[in-house]
Amino acid sequence: MHSLDFSKEAIAIKEKLEKMGHQVSQCYSVSRVEKGDLSVQSILDMKENKTFYEYTISKDLIKWNFNRLKKDDAILVINISKKGVDNYIGGNTFLEMGFAHVLNKKIFLLNDIPNMSYTDEIKAMQPMVLNNNLDKIK
Repeated sequence: MHSLDFSKEAIAIKEKLEKMGHQVSQCYSVSRVEKGDLSVQSILDMKENKTFYEYTISKDLIKWNFNRLKKDDAILVINISKKGVDNYIGGNTFLEMGFAHVLNKKIFLLNDIPNMSYTDEIKAMQPMVLNNNLDKIK
């Protein structure tokens, strides 16, 4: 889980995790970026033009990602700096963390919990902070 702006980082982390023996699923949009069907720039353009929600609705992505998450054992939140916020966790990622919590999935954060308006809610989900050390994923 991560901001779509971090798609390239997510693909690189996926490759590292697979080399470590983990099975990794990705959100719909990043899987399309990885296959070359969609570009990070096109996602950014949709966000800039305030039309990303139309894409999300057309693919029913919130439900698609929820159904994918039900099959997973855990989620890894790739939270790096964005918009001047260290360890940024955006709205959609926060939503998916909530899904994971309710489904009793392990929640891993790549970096520390950010200082945001919903920091208390993130802490309440009791994520494991990896401090950028993927070896801590068990």
